[in-house]
Amino acid sequence: MLGGFTMAELDAVHIRAPAKINLFLRVLAREISGYHQIETLFAAVEFCDELRVERAREGVSLEVVGADVGPEKQNLAYRAARNLLRTTSADIGVRILLTKNIPAGAGLGGGSSDAGATLRALNMLLGNPLSELELIRCAGDLGSDVPFFASGAGRALAWGRGEQLLVLPTDREVAVLLALPSIKVSTADAYEELGPDVRAAPSAHDLGSFERPEWMAEICVNDFEASVFARHAQLGEIRKAMEAQGALTARLSGSGGALFALFDEQRSAGLAQEALSSAWTDVRFVVTRTLADQPSPTLAS
Repeated sequence: MLGGFTMAELDAVHIRAPAKINLFLRVLAREISGYHQIETLFAAVEFCDELRVERAREGVSLEVVGADVGPEKQNLAYRAARNLLRTTSADIGVRILLTKNIPAGAGLGGGSSDAGATLRALNMLLGNPLSELELIRCAGDLGSDVPFFASGAGRALAWGRGEQLLVLPTDREVAVLLALPSIKVSTADAYEELGPDVRAAPSAHDLGSFERPEWMAEICVNDFEASVFARHAQLGEIRKAMEAQGALTARLSGSGGALFALFDEQRSAGLAQEALSSAWTDVRFVVTRTLADQPSPTLAS
């Protein structure tokens, strides 16, 4: 039961799909297949797309409000819905209304988050036929970041291609300032331009240290920065400007072009936003925070 309704009676579910930042991102050696393995610490932040997932007579349809996200059948939310319906053999159609706020191609995982949110919302609409573990497995077919978003976790370590997860429960929220320049970075190019000194194996971590903000300043690293900043010097300049505003640390998120800075309090992040917005008028700066958990799907009116 949910608010007096049985799951079978649900007609529509609403969910917010958060962006992510990579508190650290290390690229490991290339596999024989050509793919690089990674080691990363994902953190969801309160900067979200919005989705409404509702029953339809047949098929899957997607309506997008906001930025153009390309052909419907290539969209990760659309593919996620098709994948889950096929996995569960559900005999219904689905209509998805997606309101985009997270910029595409920014390293914030917007498309992957939409896919993970679609899986969670549609699973609820169907009466939760899949367990959380089964949902994460279903997400693995869609992309390397999607399992994290399908987990609903606020923070998680990930290895491999991102499909191996260790959820890290946390009740600590950290103030975050996002920088959203118009520069788009090709993930394929970022991998191609990595230097020869890729790491051979994952690092060792003290899991208890992940709750300390000062740890973030010590351990935050992104192996894409050298090559991405060499191609897009402005991104490196923005990172330095964010650090100069008193951030604990500032880094590229994913392969870019968004950057993030961590602050010890929301007020400091707000002051930095004001100063940086005046100096960098062509860049959007957003104050947000990390999340203890991703938003849960809810009954839509």
